[in-house]
Amino acid sequence: YKDVVGVPTIGFGETKNVKMGEKTDVVRSLRVLEDSMNDHAKGMVSCIKVPISQGEFDAYTSFTYNVGVHAFCASALAVKLNKGDYEGACKELLKWDHAGGKQLPGLTRRRQEEFKKCSEG
Repeated sequence: YKDVVGVPTIGFGETKNVKMGEKTDVVRSLRVLEDSMNDHAKGMVSCIKVPISQGEFDAYTSFTYNVGVHAFCASALAVKLNKGDYEGACKELLKWDHAGGKQLPGLTRRRQEEFKKCSEG
């Protein structure tokens, strides 16, 4: 299927090397999700220069899986985090609720959940 901005997507939101018409099943989708989440987490961690809590790690991994490692590493969120502005970094998550130039309720909910995890530490 195509996501809200027209990117071919399969399984649990995987977009890498996806071609329209491909099919999958739950087991394969979970395996791909696990591998992809691990890759995104490794990339994300390489950009973080300060200690973070489990809640922050979980929130930022979810965020990075959604926006990509490059976007995470180049973001104001990462800059604030690496300056030790933990609260400011968490608040940056809330700004990322647009796709295709539109605010999307699903992304707003996702970012609010990530913000809550991030803020609770």
